[in-house]
Amino acid sequence: MSSVSVFRGFLHVPHQIQLPVTRIFIGSKKLDYRSNSNGLRLYARYSDSQSAQTQAQDLFTSRLQDSIENLPKLVEDIVQTSINTGPRGALRLAQGVQAVIGVGSEWLTEFSQSRNSPSGIPSQLQLGLVSPLYLRKLFERLGATYIKLGQFIASAPTLFPPEYVQEFQYCFDKAPAVPFDEIKSILREELAGPIDSIYEYIDPTPLASASIAQVHAARLKGSQADVVIKVLKPGIEDVLVADLNFIYVVARIVEFLNPELSRASLVAIVNDIRASMLEEVDFKKEAANIEAFRGYLESMGLTRQATAPRVYRECSTKKVLTMERLYGVPLTDLDSISSLVSSPETSLITALNVWFGSLLACESFHADVHAGNLWLLRDGRIGFLDFGIVGRISPKTWGAMEVFLGSLATEEYDSMASALIEMGATNTDVDSRAFAKDLEKIFSSIQACIHMFWLDLDTELVVATATRASTNVTAVSANLVVDERQMNALFLDLVRVSESYGLKFPREFALLMKQLLYFDRYTRLLAPNMNMLQDQRITIASNRRTSNRNIY
Repeated sequence: MSSVSVFRGFLHVPHQIQLPVTRIFIGSKKLDYRSNSNGLRLYARYSDSQSAQTQAQDLFTSRLQDSIENLPKLVEDIVQTSINTGPRGALRLAQGVQAVIGVGSEWLTEFSQSRNSPSGIPSQLQLGLVSPLYLRKLFERLGATYIKLGQFIASAPTLFPPEYVQEFQYCFDKAPAVPFDEIKSILREELAGPIDSIYEYIDPTPLASASIAQVHAARLKGSQADVVIKVLKPGIEDVLVADLNFIYVVARIVEFLNPELSRASLVAIVNDIRASMLEEVDFKKEAANIEAFRGYLESMGLTRQATAPRVYRECSTKKVLTMERLYGVPLTDLDSISSLVSSPETSLITALNVWFGSLLACESFHADVHAGNLWLLRDGRIGFLDFGIVGRISPKTWGAMEVFLGSLATEEYDSMASALIEMGATNTDVDSRAFAKDLEKIFSSIQACIHMFWLDLDTELVVATATRASTNVTAVSANLVVDERQMNALFLDLVRVSESYGLKFPREFALLMKQLLYFDRYTRLLAPNMNMLQDQRITIASNRRTSNRNIY
């Protein structure tokens, strides 16, 4: 026989109205009634614990069935990835264990010391090796792949939490150089012959050393052309493949065990990282990027305004890239620029128009226009260097980006909100009006931060003066030194606000925003009275996209 019990109370409904509720329990079944002046009406709810259990069992059975169906594909992926990795996987596993033990010992020591501290254990220590600080230290110990992964995290605030983005800015520090004897050995092997039959001279001191490659100045034999040689560091490709395959397998297993993570596109993000990093170590692809950009300049009649290095294919391979050496100065060297051209502002406008034009006309755009990669050359042209990092933008994203840039220039936040909603992937309805108000607050804050960014702390504006005795003329040299980590901080708040509305932006958005911030640097130094998004001399439009896209 079922027991019956009655519960009386009030039901809260909108507009602060409270109506009497009679809740009747018959065994495990529950009925809610709401009474008013018109009598008793049934509104909700009917539930059965047994029915709920059945639904849970059905859900579990469904998920189990899906897992069983997906298991062969998972096993196939793991086996194929392991075959592709080969013996190098075992070596990297041993190195990984050693790195974990090293960083783990450091964490344990600091954790033990902080236990007796009156202020308690810091949050960084509480999180252990997954905290931003110790994860960054672990990445540095693991070497080139994980340093590049750290740089990817630092450059993708639309994908990763801000505390990790900020901590991994330290991964941009200069990497140690590889001994020149090892570089010569790679050149001999890749170019299949004596080095001196190709190069008249190679400077043993590198011009630059990054996590995956090293650059040396050289002179070609015969033509006597000055070139630079970009050489992939020894063993990097094997390490990269092993590490990225391991990361992919872990992501596949984690997503298999927790299907909810598939909604966060964990494997898709890892695949994006893997494709981006593998492309960066394939110098044949970088050579193709350079030649596509040079083709764009020729097609548009811009070769007198800008250039990219000529690639010498006959002495370039997947691991060696020989390019024309360009001579110039970074766009932050104000005094040198003033000595080369009469109007630094005009040179900046040229750089902006060429770069914006490449968004419209090329399959990929230069996605790393920091001062080391964007020069004013001795002949007055703009030089675009190092096409290892490029971005690709879909027509939909670029269309929304155009609206966003226009709204940013005119401070029309309703339009800006609509553009960001169009650009971001979301499964929920977004309150565009509330979003616009939040954007107005955040961009007002960012404008204030930018103002302080250029005029106050953390930005080093080095100014040097010298007076010539013969002419009594004083020369002023200004060079801007800005920490990489501050770049991303300027739009991390934008990402935070957008994510609170369920928006997830494509990686291209972060890449484009970062380049715009670089150009904002140059504008404030070379043309402080110019607004690059409103100036009529700068073309930000898609009228040429249809006719020129996909040419190269």
